[in-house]
Amino acid sequence: MRVLIAGELNVDLILRNYSAFPAPGREVLVQDVALTLGSASAICASALAKLGEQVTFMGKVGQDSWGDLCVNALAQADVDCSRVSRDPALKTGITVSISSAKDRALVTYLGSIEALRAAEVSDDVLAGFDHLHVSSFFLQRGLRPGLKDLLARAHSQGLSTSLDPGFDPEYRWERDLIDTLSETDVFLPNEVELVALTDKQDWTEALHALDNGRTLIVAKLGAHGCIAIQNGSITSVSAFPVKPVDTTGAGDTFNAGFLHAWFGGASIEEALQFGAACGALSTLADGGTGNQPTSEEAREFMLRCMHAESETN
Repeated sequence: MRVLIAGELNVDLILRNYSAFPAPGREVLVQDVALTLGSASAICASALAKLGEQVTFMGKVGQDSWGDLCVNALAQADVDCSRVSRDPALKTGITVSISSAKDRALVTYLGSIEALRAAEVSDDVLAGFDHLHVSSFFLQRGLRPGLKDLLARAHSQGLSTSLDPGFDPEYRWERDLIDTLSETDVFLPNEVELVALTDKQDWTEALHALDNGRTLIVAKLGAHGCIAIQNGSITSVSAFPVKPVDTTGAGDTFNAGFLHAWFGGASIEEALQFGAACGALSTLADGGTGNQPTSEEAREFMLRCMHAESETN
């Protein structure tokens, strides 16, 4: 599948295993630090390429060392970066992730993250691809106003589309995202985003509130697994048992796994299981891309888990 990701690029500064979460005016210690490729879009792109998809990234970075890191890391992951532009007037974005095995807190400087415009993803660009994926709806402020039209143009060119909203750091959760779903084939929120978008605390009620009869809604529920709804029909899958080292980017790697299976004609349940396996494996190393699996590795992991479960029953 020829996949175009129109997305944000930034580096992640990961501060791992804090002694206590920092309060204003206080200092705490962490056990480890790493500077890695960040952004939901880039992590998903890297995972899709690892799974064997043909992935091209379209985005913007500054003419700086952080931009170098982003482009070089994507290229090393076999992602085509020919449509990543370097702008000396921009500073490449950065997210500081204060992370533990259980959760994380994020602080982001947008910089180049908000620079890409929907109009720059022209029909001529779209014509070379089979699928368009977009992440970080709320952070991509340049792309956001024209995103619905971009997705509609993608459909008119014969592409399928997917969207991961990401978190809204302004806590507004405005309705333009919901309006965009009419042109979205696969919508991929996590449990926090699902609840915030619908004001429904129950996941099933939230899914029904978003179900428009067309879009496949796929929600990532962390340790509770994942759940999907399409045209009123709900499918859920349990999480795989792992001891996570770092949860950074696990949802983005799940997205890649789900889409890879979906591209191949898998059932919704099969795609959920494969996505969950990819997401689980990605938590076993530092950073969002440190342990992204190949398709074979994900399937071997699933078989091992099934075998272990059968032995305990």
